[in-house]
Amino acid sequence: MAKTNVLLLSILFYLFVNVQSYVASRWARGHATFYGGSDASGTMGGACGYGDLYSAGYGTRTAALSSSLFNQGAACGQCYKIVCDRKADRRWCKRGSVTITATNFCPPRYDGAGGWCNPPLQHFDMAQPAWEKIAIYQAGIVPVIFKRVPCKRHGGVRFTVNGRDYFELVSITNVANAGSIRSVRVKGSRTGWTSMSNNWGANWQSNSYLNGQSISFMITTRDGVTRYFPNIVPSNWRFGQTFSSRIQF
Repeated sequence: MAKTNVLLLSILFYLFVNVQSYVASRWARGHATFYGGSDASGTMGGACGYGDLYSAGYGTRTAALSSSLFNQGAACGQCYKIVCDRKADRRWCKRGSVTITATNFCPPRYDGAGGWCNPPLQHFDMAQPAWEKIAIYQAGIVPVIFKRVPCKRHGGVRFTVNGRDYFELVSITNVANAGSIRSVRVKGSRTGWTSMSNNWGANWQSNSYLNGQSISFMITTRDGVTRYFPNIVPSNWRFGQTFSSRIQF
C-alpha cells in the first residue's frame, strides 16, 4: 500500500507540476527540397515508423530531416516552423511559413549527386504540399530559416500495439508540445512497472507477457514532461490495434 501511495503521489507531481509547454528555439539557417508527390503519398512510412501519416495525425505537413537534425531518430515527432529566405532567394521563395513534423530521415549521399543531407548540413526534405506553402515548385531547392516550435495536435496520444507474445512493439503517435519521446514505462494489470527500450523511431519495445491484461503507460518527452496513461489498452486487446487516449502533453 505504501508503494502504491508513493507511485500515485509521483504521478500527481508529474501531471500538475510538469505542465510547462515546450519553448521554441532560436532561428537557424538551412535548405529545403521536396519529395513524395502532390498528395504526399510517397511520404508514408519512413524512418520514424509512423506508417500512414494521415491516420497517425500528421497529414501532409511533414519532412525528412538530415543527419544533423534527425539525431538518430531522437527528432521523430518534433515540429519546425520553416520560412523560405526571401533575402537570399527572392525569385523562388513565397511569403509566409509552414510548420512541419519530422517523420522521416534524409540519408547522406557521398556520390556527388547533391549531398544536401550530408553532415553537418541542416536540411529538410519536405512533403510537396508543405513545400509549396513556402516555395515555387520549379525551384527544386531553396534556402530557409527555421526554428523548432511546440507541436499542436488534435485529440490525445495514440498507441498502436504490434509484435507477438513476449514482444510488444508499441508505436506512440500524435504527441503534442515537445513531440518527441525520451522514455516510456509500461505496466500490465498483473505486472509492475518496467522500462521500454526504443526499438526504432517512435516504436518502443517490451519483452513482458502482457496478453489478457489491461496496459498502462508512463511517457516522458524530451523536454522532461511526464504523463500517465492508466489502462489505456483494455484487457481484450489484440496485436495490430490502435488505442486513443484523452490525455495530451
